[in-house]
Amino acid sequence: MKILGIDSSGIVASAAIADEKNIIAEFTVNNKQTHSQTLLPMIDMVVKMSGVKLEEVDAIAVAAGPGSFTGLRIGSSTAKGLGLALKKPIVPIPTLDGLAYRLAATDGIICPIMDARRNQVYTAIYRMEDGELRRLSEQKAVDIHEIMEELERYGEKVTFLGDGVDVHRQTIEAEFKGKCDFAPEHMAKQSAGAVAALGIVYFGQGRTETAAEHKPIYLRKSQAEREREEKLKNEYTHND
Repeated sequence: MKILGIDSSGIVASAAIADEKNIIAEFTVNNKQTHSQTLLPMIDMVVKMSGVKLEEVDAIAVAAGPGSFTGLRIGSSTAKGLGLALKKPIVPIPTLDGLAYRLAATDGIICPIMDARRNQVYTAIYRMEDGELRRLSEQKAVDIHEIMEELERYGEKVTFLGDGVDVHRQTIEAEFKGKCDFAPEHMAKQSAGAVAALGIVYFGQGRTETAAEHKPIYLRKSQAEREREEKLKNEYTHND
């Protein structure tokens, strides 16, 4: 089995092709270029360098959210377009699942956190059990202080990763009273290799959808939607 993995959910853009034993090719950039500029050329490059034609992949695994609204739209629309053209299924990978899977050999709790602005993070809590990634909480957008309190209740070592660490590390170190570790930089951000590898697992579990069915997981409304609602609310209050 061969899976094309795509992740443009955060500041990193990444594309990879994997089978059951190897990450055959992976291209990852974190250089402030927009994902609309980088993603398709990266997919083209991993196809060329891997020697695996797009027609030969069995499915397309994509980081489906949460994350950057623009990044998710780019990744999902790319996956949908390829899926429709190639008649291949989509394996939607919750973004935080893909991040946590980077630390699949870690003991204790794994807590990916992505910066969601306004002192909030996208996060979930994981543990590896019997060789499988187990999600112990739902994916959610919460205040950074709230997730620190929740993690305390487990009474275990926690390993943090994700771009939210860069923003909230001081808060984590000040407020989390248990033992905590931070993923090394080369393992700390999104990776299409992890998305593709987890895609193989989820594909085997039947967790697929058609390209037509696929849509991103946003978890909350975009900033533009929130600002519009606030404006309408203020206008209604003023007129009333």
